[in-house]
Amino acid sequence: MGATDRPTVEDVMSTPLETISKDASVMDAARQMRAKDINALVVLTTPRAIISSTDVLDAVAEGKDVSALRVDEVMTTDVETATPDLYMEEVAAMMDTYGIKHLPVVDDDYVGMVSSTDVTAHLS
Repeated sequence: MGATDRPTVEDVMSTPLETISKDASVMDAARQMRAKDINALVVLTTPRAIISSTDVLDAVAEGKDVSALRVDEVMTTDVETATPDLYMEEVAAMMDTYGIKHLPVVDDDYVGMVSSTDVTAHLS
């Protein structure tokens, strides 16, 4: 397989990017993820943040009231990001190194999301 045949983030990322407010309830985030059949949402904050299904599950397991809990109380901050031109092998290495399953894709601004499922599908 030549370098031009190697898939990049841009080839496989999910768009449009699904986002949520930091002030939304965790229940709203869970409902949005369920409705869109996705496992993470970008939270439009500085520094960059996401809320994932794992964050929601952790809150439930801890007995927290997810209808009253806000996204900014459980979101993951200072998230790693990918650029559209990265090769999928590079993304796989990043996910392995940082122990993560989702990478927001940034090209000056957010442009999409790449997940471990995307990586597996394109490298298998």
